[in-house]
Amino acid sequence: MTLSWISIVRLGLVQMCLGAIVVIATSTLNRLMVVELALPAVMPGLLVALHYGIQISRPKWGFASDRGGRRTRWIVGGMLALALGGIGAASSIAVLAESFPLGLALSIMSYALIGVGVGACGTSLLALLATSTAPERRAAAATITWLMMVAGIAVCAGGMGAALDPYSAERLIWIVAAICAAASLLTCLAVAGVERGLGIVRKRESMPFLEGLREVWSERKTRDFTIFVFLSMTAYFMQELILEPYAGLVFAFTPGQSTTLSGAQNGGVFVGMVSVGVAISGLGIGTLRGWVIVACVGSALSLTAIAALGSQGPGAPLIHAVVLLGFFNGMFAVAAIGSMMALAGQGRSSREGTRMGLWGAGQALAAGFGGLLGAAAVDILRRVMADAEAFGIVFFAEALLFACTAFMAARIIETRSPGSSGVLVGE
Repeated sequence: MTLSWISIVRLGLVQMCLGAIVVIATSTLNRLMVVELALPAVMPGLLVALHYGIQISRPKWGFASDRGGRRTRWIVGGMLALALGGIGAASSIAVLAESFPLGLALSIMSYALIGVGVGACGTSLLALLATSTAPERRAAAATITWLMMVAGIAVCAGGMGAALDPYSAERLIWIVAAICAAASLLTCLAVAGVERGLGIVRKRESMPFLEGLREVWSERKTRDFTIFVFLSMTAYFMQELILEPYAGLVFAFTPGQSTTLSGAQNGGVFVGMVSVGVAISGLGIGTLRGWVIVACVGSALSLTAIAALGSQGPGAPLIHAVVLLGFFNGMFAVAAIGSMMALAGQGRSSREGTRMGLWGAGQALAAGFGGLLGAAAVDILRRVMADAEAFGIVFFAEALLFACTAFMAARIIETRSPGSSGVLVGE
């Protein structure tokens, strides 16, 4: 049996919960550390990089689920770990204000737990989708679940922004605790009975993890796509840790306003994903390669506009440029997910989880590297120039990286007929 559309939407609720908790750690808490606590941007950059670095274990999670057993337990267990990490990370803001060593220790433990939770839950969820979704539904299933994740990010960021003003550490902890508890409960309800209803029986294997990983890495398509994911995601995530501090330091946004800005950006991502999904699947307009190139160029132009607005300061239409950036980022995400789902079932059978884990690890490492690179560059540049100029240079650098990614996509993604998904060269 394969997943019904209702089951796919139910699993999408898990992705929505993942996004809602992760955005707290990567956006709101990042801004509070830099602006309210006056800590260097590299500190939240290192913490977020830690949570991404922990996710290098994603291939291990995927391989373990490939070898046998239910994936549901990994999904639920991972979400519970993520929720605990989110509450701990929010609590560390209050502790940092009183004792930096204790606050730092709590932050490190919490962000590590977030990484474990995202890796276990996210990899197992995507592996379940890849193995249980009918081939003709895989691209649509990936788009639905990703859109629901973006919706969770946008709703959480927007709602939290409205509830957080006037800001206090106690208010922050209560809000985050409520969000994490709701996400955990919704995840349990969403996955209940889904996998059991499929009647899946997986054979247990004795093959060691490293041998299984080498087996998958030897597949050219898997290897090429992993490299593509790493480079493109580095460009995608460079602005993640510096956008809200930029809004606060250069445009005088309050904590609630800058959090709402993140929600607006992810709202743009949502619209971009829907637009491309309808254009390709519904209207047969364009190919993955074409949309990836357009998305990269559009992202580069949007980042250039964001950098240029810094010279105007408060009152500049920053939110419009940020929404436009989100729109083009959403276009790019649809193309990347479509390729990932299509390729997950190719190659040696019963290795879907390992491939998804490998690509997830590549994305996580790129996200951590890109975010840390942007934050560290801003810290260095702010020592020798004004805030607007320092942030502007980093945004311009990211724009150039997106432009290079467009050329890379044109070279490694092959075009088929309009409306097709496209495949990697070397198939």
